[in-house]
Amino acid sequence: MPDLNDLSALALPTGQRLVAEESETRLNLSLDTQPLMTLRLSHEPGLTLRVEGRCDAQSLWAASYWLFARDASCQQLTWHLDEAPAQALLSGLLVPTDHAGQYHGQRTLFWQLPQPWLGNALTACYPQHWVISGGKRHPLRPMKPRGEVYRRFDARLGAWISLRTLDIELDLARFNRWQNSARVANFWQEEGSLEQHREYLDKLAADPHTVTLIGCFDDQPFAYFEAYWAKEDRIAPFYEAGDYDRGIHMLVGEEHHRGPHKVASWLSALTHYLFLDDPRTQRVVAEPRADNAKMIGYLQGQRFHCEKEFDFPHKRAALMVLGRERFFERCGLA
Repeated sequence: MPDLNDLSALALPTGQRLVAEESETRLNLSLDTQPLMTLRLSHEPGLTLRVEGRCDAQSLWAASYWLFARDASCQQLTWHLDEAPAQALLSGLLVPTDHAGQYHGQRTLFWQLPQPWLGNALTACYPQHWVISGGKRHPLRPMKPRGEVYRRFDARLGAWISLRTLDIELDLARFNRWQNSARVANFWQEEGSLEQHREYLDKLAADPHTVTLIGCFDDQPFAYFEAYWAKEDRIAPFYEAGDYDRGIHMLVGEEHHRGPHKVASWLSALTHYLFLDDPRTQRVVAEPRADNAKMIGYLQGQRFHCEKEFDFPHKRAALMVLGRERFFERCGLA
């Protein structure tokens, strides 16, 4: 696993590389081979930054990304700028302070900015319009996305983590193999033939409240996820579901991508994507089997808490909940 103290470059979803030369008092950043920004650093009382020369919103974002990814414990950057950074202030990348020319960059705000992690995905809130389906009143949901919806280089793992929507023709055989493994079948209980699994996935493709996703490390599929709007789901009667709460079902299919460090990467990426996908989403929930101690432990490791246990017709489940504020308040993404 890479040592973040030895980082000299970070890959961006755009295909570019953020390259740094860093000392105790100076940081030089380049985008690929083009110089981007030079900063003077001071570490007392917190990390304070002074720009040598001019800067723009792109370079402010890049420096923030480098410094937050470089040190997961860094919660705030203090910037001293000669000119008000209008675009950075409008986006929330920086916030003003009571001191002229001084601005703060907050880790909790930085990781709520959707780009570049969501790529070409729409990031504006879908207009709110109330509908009734299945006897439940809920907001009209947007059209489902297609293709890649999330990409980020995990500096701790030294690998890309990405999410794309499931393609039945491309992914059916893989899904069938995963569901028929004894380990997965023990918890999902969805083993079956290719025809049965095509029917299963076709049904979900037609369901507007569920998005099916494939998780990839370095573009190699390893997991299947279902992300659903909780208000319309079977879970809704068991807790007070918010209008934009999202729920998740999770399956790691490839054995060599199991393990706590891999779970920490994909589970944080999956929840990050769902909180970015609609800023009105205040909670992400999961309902693993109550006796699935390993998955419950993994969820707790990512700051989910167990609100209660309850009974579905087919299983006793643990209601695991992660609030937006809790996820972002000391966000551990790197």
